[in-house]
Amino acid sequence: MNSAIAKEAWIAADQAIRKDYPKIRSFLAAQGGTARFEAYYSGYHVSTLHDLRSATKSVLSILLGIADAHGRLPDLDQPVWNSVNDHAPKRPDPLWSELTLRELLTMTTGLYWQTGPRLGERFLRRFHLSRNWADFILRLPVIPEQRGKFQYCSAGSHLLSVLLTKWTGYSALEYARRYLFRPLQISKVIWTSSPEGHSSGHIGLYMTTRDLLKIGLLCLQGGCWEGRTLLSRDWLDRSMSPHAPSFNGYGQYGFHWWSAETGGIRYSYAHGHGGQQIYIVPDLEAVVVFTSESRVNRFKNPKTLLEKIILPALHPM
Repeated sequence: MNSAIAKEAWIAADQAIRKDYPKIRSFLAAQGGTARFEAYYSGYHVSTLHDLRSATKSVLSILLGIADAHGRLPDLDQPVWNSVNDHAPKRPDPLWSELTLRELLTMTTGLYWQTGPRLGERFLRRFHLSRNWADFILRLPVIPEQRGKFQYCSAGSHLLSVLLTKWTGYSALEYARRYLFRPLQISKVIWTSSPEGHSSGHIGLYMTTRDLLKIGLLCLQGGCWEGRTLLSRDWLDRSMSPHAPSFNGYGQYGFHWWSAETGGIRYSYAHGHGGQQIYIVPDLEAVVVFTSESRVNRFKNPKTLLEKIILPALHPM
């Protein structure tokens, strides 16, 4: 693609956002380590902190990968019960003692939960109103016939944050500051907590668009940043590999990352409600970031914009 055609493609993407995606706040694309396009909309700017919603889950997955590199995680198939049973009710579901880290990462625990085709979670408000989120989760029954099947479940993601603290001694925010944000020179973040003080594992992280790009570049570079390995390429490969059938146009789920394919190009991405997204496209050496208004009931997924306009613009020249 020559430079004139590439420029036209970026103009087309920008115009499509302004016309058809009024809730998008920012759009940033980088390729080969160089920014290709950056724009902010509706009065938002480079220093705005954006509510990542469920894209928080993918950052938590990275933190678990860092903990794994530090030797702080148990085997993926080892039950996690002994690390969380202090939150259990007097008569917990007996199947809880079998649930593993792998099942939590892939959302295949079989926990009693209801999620709609657009990832709306019926019990999430009740969960948020509870006085102790960890206790609420441990009271959920396990449905035997659902174990091993993908069921999007934010409660399990929060439990991963609780486990990260058990295994490292740090909250997810503290661990991120030490071993992720500091190496990437990310200083301006907010990460909200549960009523009992654990960093939220499913939502709650606020970051700037450029800092989200750094997260994407770290993943694109196989866990390395400026010559330092923060987490293993193997962890990232497993995180971004499918562990479940495709779900309603979102793609396939890995370790708290989605993956999909279009036109022979595979990509992985973090996704949050409203359109908070980090796309990693290894074949094109590219990272694409969208942030959007998060307090919406319905929204237009930027994934279509990515596939139809942006990926063609990123094809090698």
